[in-house]
Amino acid sequence: MKKIIIYGIVFLTGVNFALAQNPKEIPLDQDWKDKITDLAPEKARFPFKSKKKVLVFSLHTGFVHWVNPHTEAMFEILGEKSGAFEVTSSSDIEMIEKDRLKEFDLLILNNTNSKPEYRNLFVDKLSEDSNLDSVEVWKKAETLEQNIINHVKKGGGLFVIHGGNTTLNNSMDFSKLIGGSFDYHPKQQAINVRLVDPNHPLVKAFPSGGFTHIDEPYFYKGAYSSLDFKPLLYFNNAEIEGQRKETEQLEGVTYVAWIRKEGKGHVLYCSPSHNGQSFENPGLLQFYLDGMQYLVGDVEVDETPIGK
Repeated sequence: MKKIIIYGIVFLTGVNFALAQNPKEIPLDQDWKDKITDLAPEKARFPFKSKKKVLVFSLHTGFVHWVNPHTEAMFEILGEKSGAFEVTSSSDIEMIEKDRLKEFDLLILNNTNSKPEYRNLFVDKLSEDSNLDSVEVWKKAETLEQNIINHVKKGGGLFVIHGGNTTLNNSMDFSKLIGGSFDYHPKQQAINVRLVDPNHPLVKAFPSGGFTHIDEPYFYKGAYSSLDFKPLLYFNNAEIEGQRKETEQLEGVTYVAWIRKEGKGHVLYCSPSHNGQSFENPGLLQFYLDGMQYLVGDVEVDETPIGK
C-alpha cells in the first residue's frame, strides 16, 4: 500500500511536470515492470469462473508508438497478478486467421496503426508478399477484417487501444464495430478526463471528479457520429488546445472511452495510453483490468447506446 501511495505522488508530480512538455520515452526494464506490478490491482474486481485467454496484437505499419512493448508488458502483468487472464503478445498477422483467433476470448488491438495511403493494416502487411497481386491482397485483407468482426459477433471481446482505431480506418464496417474512426489529434497536452456516469461499474477505479492525463486528444469520424455506444470517459472540447481550425470545436464533449455490444460479444475503446507513464496511474490499470473482465463476460453492465 505504501508503494502505491508513493507511486501515486510521483504520478501526480509527473503530470505537473509534463504540463510543459511531452513525456519522454522511458526504458522497458525490470524496474519499470516492478513498478507496474506494485501498482496493478491485487485481484480482479469481479468474480470469474475460469482464466480467459487474451491476444495482445501489436502489428503496425504506420506510426510507431514507443509505448507498444510497455502496453504488452502491462497487460501481461495485469493478467498474471490477477490470475484472471493468460496473455499472449504477438505481431504476427497469422494470428488473425480464423482458426487462430478462435483460440482467444479477447483480442486487444495495441496501437495497430496503418499507413496513411490505404489506412488498412492488413493491406499494408500483405502487400509485402510478392507472391500476391493486388486483387489477392485486398481479398485476403477483407477476410481478416471479417474474422475480427465475426470473432466479436460470436461472443469474443475486442479491446481497442489508442491508435488501434486506425487499423482499418476507411472501413465503415470496422468503424461501426468499434464505434468510430480516427480523424486527427492536436498536440499532446494535459487533458481533464471526466466520467460520464461516476456510478457506472467500469469507471469505479477513478475519482468521481475524473483525473488529469497527458495524452493526444483524439477526435473521431465515421460511425462516431451515430453515437452507437455507451460512453464512459470524455473531455470538454473547449479545453483542448491546437484543434484543426476548419473543424475546431469550442462546445460540447468528445468521448475518450466507450463500450458497445456487437452480436454476442463486446467492444471497448480507450484512447488514454499514448505514453508508458500512462500506466503509472493505478486508476487506469484498474480500469483496464475491469474492462477486460467486461469484455470476456465476467460482469454485466449497462451498455445502452446513447445515440439510440
